[in-house]
Amino acid sequence: MSKIVVAHSPDADDIFMYYAIYFGWIGSKNIKFSNIALDIESLNEGALDSKYLISAISFALYPFIKNNYALLSTAMSFGEGYGPKLIKKRGKSLKDNFKVALSGKWTTNAMIFKIKYPNARIVYKNFLEIENAVLTGEVDAGVLIHESILNFDDSLEVEAKLWDIWIDLAGDSLPLPLGGMAISRSIPLLRAIECQEILTNAVRVAVNNKKILSTMLENYVRVNQNNLEKYLNMYANNNSITLNEIQIKALDRLFKIGYDFGVYKNLIETKDYLLPVDYKDLRFC
Repeated sequence: MSKIVVAHSPDADDIFMYYAIYFGWIGSKNIKFSNIALDIESLNEGALDSKYLISAISFALYPFIKNNYALLSTAMSFGEGYGPKLIKKRGKSLKDNFKVALSGKWTTNAMIFKIKYPNARIVYKNFLEIENAVLTGEVDAGVLIHESILNFDDSLEVEAKLWDIWIDLAGDSLPLPLGGMAISRSIPLLRAIECQEILTNAVRVAVNNKKILSTMLENYVRVNQNNLEKYLNMYANNNSITLNEIQIKALDRLFKIGYDFGVYKNLIETKDYLLPVDYKDLRFC
């Protein structure tokens, strides 16, 4: 039996999409999964070092790791009219070179932010520390991600929604690609395809049993049941089960934007970096 660690973030949607495996609802006689939860920047940096066989990543990171990882077509989060928020103290005016806290240099929100605000002075913090950094005046503003976008201190207000910036950059109303899963190319292809099938099934079972699983997750996440339901409806839903054509188009647009602004040296297309699932049928035909 192969033993594979799945690295994911501690935010509610990642936990939700994996924990059907954790609770034993989904299993495999060939693969034993275990998991580790880390903040998104630690996951991105780990992927740059090929640390985990399967890892959640920010989509904006992917072109930097494409030679070592394939993209999985499941367990992804897209913004559909929503996403990270740039917040500041209420009534405060931001200068051109305002100081801002971001959750990591490799995140999708960081790439979009830097394109929109090239003169901002950036510091990187764990996403759980960003709101307080704004409240204490350590920074002028901060980009909130994960569950933080739902509730923050009343003395703070939204300066900009990254969804609006994304729409301006994309030139089309495509979903905002935030995070997905990548699988190491060191895993034999048939085993990698099996891993994807199991993880896809886990997300499908979780989405189809959302109320039951949400109740079971109460002690594993940082939000109450009311906010958990709202958050999961945003980031762990039917569109998280299997990558669709609109999402692929959105990813291609993200990679094109990054290429056009000099973030990436080469332009890539998403379909070239997904697992070739047809290989399984051809292998045994």
